Amino acid sequence: MSKFYVKPAMPGQKVHLEDGRGFLPEEGAEVARSTYWLRRVKDGSVVEARPAKKGK
Repeated sequence: MSKFYVKPAMPGQKVHLEDGRGFLPEEGAEVARSTYWLRRVKDGSVVEARPAKKGK
């Protein structure tokens, strides 16, 4: 299954992880491209994003 990077659409917004064991980090995370996450994108809970670049 492919993956993509998502983050909450609004700062401070709590979005449950697919397994229900916590919340998506505010900075986002790489997740499986599943129907769960595609629905979250469609309903506006999360947005596709790029991971923040790590500083040296």
